[in-house]
Amino acid sequence: MQEAQVSLKTDSNTEFLAKYPLLDGIFDEMSSSNGDIRPHWEYMHRSLKMLGQAELERRGQDARRLLRDNGVSYNVCADAQNRDRPWQLDPIPLLIASQEWSGLEKGLIQRAELLSLLLTDLYGPQETLKRGLLPVELVSTHPGFLRACHGLKMSPLHPLPLYAADLVRTPDGEWRCLADRTQAPIGAGYALENRIIMSRILPSLFRDSHVHRLALFFRTLRTTLARLGGREDHRIVVLTPGPANEAYFEHAYLAKYLGYTLVEGGDLIVREGKVRLKTLDGLQSVDVILRRVNDSYCDPLELRQDSLLGVAGLVQSVRLGKVAIANPLGSNLLENPGLLPFLPKLAKYFLDEELLMPSPQTWWCGDPQSRNYVLANLEQLIIKRIASVPGKMSIRGQMLSSKQRELLADQIRTQPNWFVGSEEIARSTAPVFVNGRLEPRYLVLRSFLVSSEHGYRVMPGGLTRVALNDNNPIISTNTGGLSKDTWVLASEPTNSVSLIPTTQSAYFEGTREMPSRVAENLFWLGRYAERAESTIRLLRTVLIYLTEPFDYPSSSSKISLHSLLRAVTSVTETYPGFVGEGAAARLEAPEIELLSIFLDSHRPGSLSFNLQFLLNSARSVRDRVSPDIWRVLSNIEDQLQALQKETPSKLNDTLVELDNLITALAAFAGLSLENMTQGQGWRFLMIGRRLERAFNLTQLLRTTLSTPGTDDSALLEHLLNTTDSLLTYRRHFRSQPEVQATLQLILHSEENPRALGYQLANLEKCIGNLPRNNSLFRSQEERLSLEALTLLRLADIKTLAQPSKDNFRTELDQLLARLGHLLPALSDALTSAYFSHAEQPQHLM
Repeated sequence: MQEAQVSLKTDSNTEFLAKYPLLDGIFDEMSSSNGDIRPHWEYMHRSLKMLGQAELERRGQDARRLLRDNGVSYNVCADAQNRDRPWQLDPIPLLIASQEWSGLEKGLIQRAELLSLLLTDLYGPQETLKRGLLPVELVSTHPGFLRACHGLKMSPLHPLPLYAADLVRTPDGEWRCLADRTQAPIGAGYALENRIIMSRILPSLFRDSHVHRLALFFRTLRTTLARLGGREDHRIVVLTPGPANEAYFEHAYLAKYLGYTLVEGGDLIVREGKVRLKTLDGLQSVDVILRRVNDSYCDPLELRQDSLLGVAGLVQSVRLGKVAIANPLGSNLLENPGLLPFLPKLAKYFLDEELLMPSPQTWWCGDPQSRNYVLANLEQLIIKRIASVPGKMSIRGQMLSSKQRELLADQIRTQPNWFVGSEEIARSTAPVFVNGRLEPRYLVLRSFLVSSEHGYRVMPGGLTRVALNDNNPIISTNTGGLSKDTWVLASEPTNSVSLIPTTQSAYFEGTREMPSRVAENLFWLGRYAERAESTIRLLRTVLIYLTEPFDYPSSSSKISLHSLLRAVTSVTETYPGFVGEGAAARLEAPEIELLSIFLDSHRPGSLSFNLQFLLNSARSVRDRVSPDIWRVLSNIEDQLQALQKETPSKLNDTLVELDNLITALAAFAGLSLENMTQGQGWRFLMIGRRLERAFNLTQLLRTTLSTPGTDDSALLEHLLNTTDSLLTYRRHFRSQPEVQATLQLILHSEENPRALGYQLANLEKCIGNLPRNNSLFRSQEERLSLEALTLLRLADIKTLAQPSKDNFRTELDQLLARLGHLLPALSDALTSAYFSHAEQPQHLM
């Protein structure tokens, strides 16, 4: 994207300056106390003047489009429908001068080192408790203190590999740490994506500002995790709770960016004390886990027994030294805000230094004197719990009524150890472009650090979040909001850094890194994509038939319509539909039933249901999907939402949405075929498509052709149209559709990509290339695919097309029935062979 020269926008400067007084210096981050623009903001200040309002709005729209195309989202916890919310990015970055950043770095590094030492002590000798530097109750009652992890060996070089701090800047330029993030700090991936977007929408401004790059931070992270692995041929995985997690985009994004395998708890298993990854080639050893799962959920055996997100036996594997975890289990304890009042003394004890990065003054209510102060000053303080509780956020005392303050005081008196009070400090504001104008907003900067061989390295920048409105200083990603890119400005151009290793590395066979869950989701992604497409093609044929009847006798036309409607029920398996009880009435007035098959997302087999499950499967393999494919999937989601807005009176208008969906699904199929590496993951995607198309064809043909009609021409033309084979038929046969010729084209042919023979031949080929053991015999899935293909190849088309004396195509029906049995059995065999790792029974000798 080429950036317009700022000089081209000077015609709107006067109006822009008059409308936005911020450019005269009313923002704390941009201006000093006397109203002068800070030196490091001057170039940005001039550029904003010259860009003008309209151009800035256009850049903001470009950012929103790019974020949406890339699928950047954050699931807002306050959203009752738990929908993916597009990530929001302000087109004006937060600027920090290099000299100011240097001082900030020192404070952050010291704080990270302090907490790393504290973590080692609390899960080791506990000298801080024995010497009275910390109250025992503050640690022992905190849910983040995992007793099962006490005594676990930690890496002496990297006890706390990752650390993040939420920072605010006061109007006088001082930085304060609001909170420490030590469990599984989120936001680094979003910060990287923000940087990529900003460099695209403001390329000249970004280049000329000499912004420090972020890649070195991530390269250090890779080096640190590799050192934790302890061997050269290490395997590192990113453990995620799954697509339902609010930050799943970042989990997938980081796994792809760093070159690691994204796994869920079910992908891992502990065998003989060693964590192993379930892959298509069997169980593979895992050396390092970069976890995005809360530590208490990581092991249902020794931690939370109700957890479905962890790995049974993980704590024991850590205890045996068989696996390293970043961050260590139990590090959530350090996020306890009750520790904040004690950090200055701890800094003197561990480091013999004054704390360089202080927090707002905080009082832990477990201390009687502090509790009395908090109770006496509730109106001026912010009240927090020492551990996060769902639905419970920080409370601003000044926002409470007298009755609410009394209730809060009673809670504090009842459970004093669970509460802290902290001063509400004044915060600086930064310019934010919202609603077509610039407004001052409070901000929080989350800065990220990673340990290295020589200490901690700070990401030059971080993730800046701004308040939802201009009068609320409480900022939480869980309630939505806006983010900013953070630019740390260098005094001279910076060197670019690449994550590509400079040394030659060995080729790593892809199948070893293909988790069975990923293969299964790709398999079902293919199946749901094909299932949706088959449903759309058949529904579209029915709708066209209802709105624009073909020129055939009315009796034949009605019989054909009823056959197609019964095929809809058979193919989608939305029984009773047009074949069960009450079918006669629905056949005469099919609109309500068709609308349900279109729109009812809770009805298995409906179009909306299949599309939703297609999207769910795609989210589960987010790290395996290219940006181009993800844009197509986003388009499918938009089309699904548009489809669900249709009403019975607009059923005919649904044809437009169906055409759009067909185009999007065709784009998905084309990109999958041409852009994906044709490894095992791609094979399972193709197997899913071929198997689903084959099964749908057997159901369609059996429902429509097993019973001959008086005149099959109309029905055959609809079948050829549904299978996208009508033009091919006319080019080959140049006659009205006949049963034998139609069966030759869409049943027997291995050259027509819409024919059953083509699906079975490709199934047999793909299955033959799957990884398998060294058995001398064919596997179950190979035998089933070969049997299905052989049955079809040996079938005589003339015999299949000929009806018997009782006016029924018995041979055709029996063939399709047998294939309809073999294909689900083939799916089950693939599931058993590749998607599960149950231990096989062994005979005792």
